[in-house]
Amino acid sequence: MSGNTIGRSFCVTTFGESHGPAIGAVVDGCPPGLELSEADIQADLEARRTGTSQFTSQRREPDRVRILSGVFEGRTTGTAIGLMVDNVDARERDYEKTKDRFRPGHADYAYLQKYGMRDHRGGGRASARITVATVAASAIARKWLRDRLGLTVAGFVSQVGIHRLDCVDADAARGNPFFCADPDKLPLLESYITELRRAGDSVGARVTVRARGVPPGLGEPMFDRLDADVAHAMMGINAAKAVEIGDGVAVAGQRGTEHRDELTPDGFASNHGGGTLGGISSGQDLLVHVAFKPTSSIPTPGQTIDTAGRPAEIATTGRHDPCVGFRAVPIVEAMLLLVLMDHVLRHRGQCADVAPGTPVIA
Repeated sequence: MSGNTIGRSFCVTTFGESHGPAIGAVVDGCPPGLELSEADIQADLEARRTGTSQFTSQRREPDRVRILSGVFEGRTTGTAIGLMVDNVDARERDYEKTKDRFRPGHADYAYLQKYGMRDHRGGGRASARITVATVAASAIARKWLRDRLGLTVAGFVSQVGIHRLDCVDADAARGNPFFCADPDKLPLLESYITELRRAGDSVGARVTVRARGVPPGLGEPMFDRLDADVAHAMMGINAAKAVEIGDGVAVAGQRGTEHRDELTPDGFASNHGGGTLGGISSGQDLLVHVAFKPTSSIPTPGQTIDTAGRPAEIATTGRHDPCVGFRAVPIVEAMLLLVLMDHVLRHRGQCADVAPGTPVIA
């Protein structure tokens, strides 16, 4: 009932809060026999870790993962895998001034209305800090999908504020703090974010992620459509406000002769649909875009009310991102990996003996 679990066959339950003792995940349904070590998971956690550049939150967490169960002699056993990451740089004092005031744009007010109480320390469960658990869990999915199917998932930041960014070099995205795949735009982004920090403001962003090697046939024709589950997962990310598959909202301005992805003996002529047909994967690249709102925690004073309903002024101090989109890339990748892993196992369970129709194209 409380919504802390995603997936049916590859089932991930996360726990923890921003300033609690630890963040963790329980992964249930991983096939046995996968070679897995903490180092396999650590690589993905390094990509989303804070305090690694001046352009992200300066909270300095080592994010060292521990595997507590489900792995024996270096291989998964088929039982539940327990993952734990300690919080070591929590600073509750940063939130003392705002504990009795609702931060605009945050979940403070909604949490109090729902639960009758809230964790004011960095937003508690509503903090982006909790995504360390989903990223850790997704590293298991990444390894299994890559090793068994050759399926890969990679993302980049495709827009920051008014600036659109092309994918010129996909590999370059992991080599800079902006996850930018257009290296020539790095100086622009540096000056833009520096200016925002000085102004005490923040900005939104758009993240694009592509899955290659997706087998055809994943997804169900109705409520468990692959694209519907992808959208559900992406909207579960903190600060996500919109999800697009393929051409997304641009399809509203397209004609049928333009949008339809025509088939040829050599494959599809285009991929406006983003890799799904009727909610089922086509074997093309799965292309997903996620829009993130500007960070609500900014030092510029704004109007709010306190817990007694009285008018108040608020300015958020502490360590926050001027643009959450930069650290969102590994998280968007993680959610797509979890959905794909779940659907691969579900498809294997129901349709493993199905002989695909011919021809098979991509």
